[in-house]
Amino acid sequence: MPRYEYFCNNCGKEFETEATIAEKEKGLKVTCPGCGSTNTAQIFTNFFTFSKSKKNNSGGGVSGSGCCSGGSCGL
Repeated sequence: MPRYEYFCNNCGKEFETEATIAEKEKGLKVTCPGCGSTNTAQIFTNFFTFSKSKKNNSGGGVSGSGCCSGGSCGL
């Protein structure tokens, strides 16, 4: 089950919650475990995946988010 990171706008606590994709799409109401507030916001973070598949060996099997993840942005 996917884990989502949240921030409480009331007390400042960062926390994680688990929910199905269907629950998330329906408008998940998240409650802070520290103060009980529902004034929360999701934190979006970078992530990467690793694959050992021989079929997709063009990028060394690692993909990620960000400007230069493929080394093609010229920076």
